[in-house]
Parts: sequence; structure tokens; C-alpha cells
Amino acid sequence: MGYSEELKAHLASGATTIARAWAVTRRDGQVLGFTDHDVALDFDGIRFAPDTGMTAKALSQSTGLSVDNSEAFGALSSAAINEADLLAGRYDGAEVRAWLVNWAEVSERALVFRGHLGEITRGAGAFTAELRGLSELLANETGRIYHGRCGAVLGDRGCGFDLSTPGCSVELALEGVEEAQVFRFAALPSFDDRWFEKGRLRVLSGAAKGLVGVIKNDRLSGTGAREVELWQRLGADVAPGDMVRLEAGCDRRPETCKLKFHNFLNFRGFPHIPGEDWLMSYPTSAGANDGGSLFA
Repeated sequence: MGYSEELKAHLASGATTIARAWAVTRRDGQVLGFTDHDVALDFDGIRFAPDTGMTAKALSQSTGLSVDNSEAFGALSSAAINEADLLAGRYDGAEVRAWLVNWAEVSERALVFRGHLGEITRGAGAFTAELRGLSELLANETGRIYHGRCGAVLGDRGCGFDLSTPGCSVELALEGVEEAQVFRFAALPSFDDRWFEKGRLRVLSGAAKGLVGVIKNDRLSGTGAREVELWQRLGADVAPGDMVRLEAGCDRRPETCKLKFHNFLNFRGFPHIPGEDWLMSYPTSAGANDGGSLFA
């Protein structure tokens, strides 16, 4: 973030051609551009549209570690940001960048804000979205917890497991759907009962394409059919025939890491920490005193 010498000279001239531009990058990779100028602007490979009704309040920024924040607001429309996408959660946590730009010479611009969307509210055909700056991340608690189970998420950098490993996922068409939360499939003989529990379901086609749900239950029926239930319903409708991807789940136990994923060298937990009954242990002269559970 910084002002070029050309932009500084333009601002100092007293007669400026300045506009503001915003780029919103959703988690599915789609990028939307907005500007308060009356014609479209093009830079960084993004077209910033003027007719979206998108605007923002003045940014509240300061030196130091205090949180920078503002609000963006605009009209809901099918051409830009629509209510269905907001309800589906497609804009949750989206990255936001804002520039001050000379619309007569767009190479003269400065990035004045970078952060993400926070709380989004809707009403009367419009929306308001909180903008949260990068400094807010400094308020998040970080560090490892000493616990018997793994502290990583399956497939992340700490885990190191490759989810594209054969046998850990499958892509197939839905055969039955209930309330965009319960999904039914034909038999999948290559995967054991509860194989996908605590994993993810990713929608690959249809109205809910790009949405992801966390799997609560994965059960095989007596006929071999499979039923997968999510913790929360997806934010868009899903229909039989839509393609989805089921990814294996991990309960973060050391046995699962070793036997299911063969990844114990990367286990991020502390399985040998004594349990709570160790605090109540005492010396004894009779019976076994081998460090095991006192209540076995």
C-alpha cells in the first residue's frame, strides 16, 4: 500500500480525476469489480463496473495495530450481487481490495485497503457488508493445544496428507436429496461404513456448485445404499443428478492417522500425554502398579 509519485503529483494539482474501485474475490475464485465512477475501469485484469450500486463508506484507518474497518453497501441485482448468492454463503469471508485511482490514467492508483467481508445483512432489496482489515487477524488466538488428538485439519499444511490420494475421495451423481442436507447414493463397495464421516461434501455442478458441507453421518443401509448427512444444509438447492465429491473424514485419533491414512509421522497431537486419572494415582504395595488406569 503506497502512493506513487505520479498519483501524489496528481492529488497535489488541485484538479483531480479520482475515483474509488473495489474488487471482491469469493472463495470459489470468482472476482467482481465495482467503482463509483460513471464508466467502467480496467486494470489488474479486472473490469470494475459502474452500474452495480456498490459503494463504501470512508475507510477508518490508523497506524499501529488497531483494527481498520468500514462498510460496503449496495443494491441487490441479478447482474452483480444477488440475494441467492448471499444466502448460499458465497460471499462469506471473501477478500476485498480497494483502490484510489485516477480514472483518466488508471496506472496512477494506490491500494488503500485490503481485508475481507465480515457480517453481511440484507433488507429492502439492498445489502450491507462489514469490511474487516488485515490487522484483525492479529486478534485471533494462535498456537498449539497439548491434546491427545491431532490439531491439524485433514489435508492442510500441518497434516501434509494429499486428499487426491486414490481411495480417499470419490465423485458421483446424487440419487436422492432431502432439504439439501441428506444425500443418498447407490452402493460404494470400495468405502467402509462411516468412511466419509467428518469429511467434506463438495458440490461440482448445479445451482449449488462450489458450496461445501461438513459431513455429520455416513451410513450404509442393509441393501448397501449410502446415506450422507451434513451438519448444516447447503445454502442453495441441490437436485438428483448433480455431481458431488465426497472426501474422507478424520476423527483425529492416532489410530485413524496410522491405519486409515498411513500418515502417523505427521500426526499433530500428543497421544502419550497421561490421562486425567494420572492426577489421582498413588503408590501401592499390592496389585499391579504398572502405570495403567486405576479404574480398569
